[in-house]
Amino acid sequence: MGEARVDKWLWAARIFKTRSMAAAACKKGQVSMKGAQLKPSRTIKEGDVVEVRKPPVTYSFKVKQTIEKRVGAKLIPEILENVTPAEQYELLEMNRISGFVDRARGTGRPTKKDRRSLEEFTAPEYLDDLLFDFDLGDDNDTED
Repeated sequence: MGEARVDKWLWAARIFKTRSMAAAACKKGQVSMKGAQLKPSRTIKEGDVVEVRKPPVTYSFKVKQTIEKRVGAKLIPEILENVTPAEQYELLEMNRISGFVDRARGTGRPTKKDRRSLEEFTAPEYLDDLLFDFDLGDDNDTED
């Protein structure tokens, strides 16, 4: 088999869980080749490099075999080669350890204590040291 539809190949190569998810990613512009976005029906051949954007990372896969039937996970090294640059994985690691606090699903809204600790963590330190030379009180406005 020399060619395969890109949506079928992405599903068969286990990059997406369902073929409809692969087709939807193509329609959203998340699948490209040589900088051009691919439609789900676009055919690919061996040697092509398909780029799949799953924010924040853009994965690159070199097509070793064009298949349209899903295979077991152990056979994936015969189907594709992951040629994603190392900087993309560094980006993923930086995003994972960044200051963004990821709440566990189903825990609901942050409590008041959570909000205060988050504000304390993100507040700039220089605001604590400022001394104001004006008084907000009405001490000087006394009527005699």
